[in-house]
Amino acid sequence: MKRYNVIIADDHKMFLDGLTSILASEGDLNILLTAKDGNQVIKFLEVNPKETIDLVITDISMPDLNGIELNSLVKKHNSRIKTLVVSMHNDPIMTEELITNNVDGYVPKNAEKLELIKAIRTLLKGDKYFSTQIKEAYLQNKFTQQKEQEVKLTKREIEVITLIAEEYTTQEIADQLFLSKHTVESYRKNLMAKLNVRNLAGLTKYALRKKYIKA
Repeated sequence: MKRYNVIIADDHKMFLDGLTSILASEGDLNILLTAKDGNQVIKFLEVNPKETIDLVITDISMPDLNGIELNSLVKKHNSRIKTLVVSMHNDPIMTEELITNNVDGYVPKNAEKLELIKAIRTLLKGDKYFSTQIKEAYLQNKFTQQKEQEVKLTKREIEVITLIAEEYTTQEIADQLFLSKHTVESYRKNLMAKLNVRNLAGLTKYALRKKYIKA
């Protein structure tokens, strides 16, 4: 029976121990190293250049060297090593960066044991695996970005949405831009319709994404 060498990196000992226990029950998976951060993994790769490593499983949030950086460095070290991210994060921007750097799989930490094993087996066979939850968030963000690129705001609309995001009242916006309250309210309603958002929070999120204001 073929044996696969696995490295696990996670700074939460309870999760690390739990994952180690799960993988130990799989007869063909050999855990070479458990690490609390990415630096330990990279040092192991450098010190053991002849060691065959099939899979690196990593969290994203870790001290010193996080999972996104670790994935990139592992792929640069040896592109044949499979990388699986197991994280509580479900951030499409992080997913985008991981995909850009050729991550092989991504599942949330609340995934069932069966899905985790399925992901590992899929990667070891040479295929990619992204959980439904991760894919849906990523694709929804892509769709939103595409729709936003199609929307063009006028200079005045950008001024209005920026002041809304900076928590100016309708009267304050009117005074600032030398407009009537009624005109400002019309701009607000038109912006919500144009950007397909339901409330002021949606307008604020759009302004943040477009960097009209700083977080």
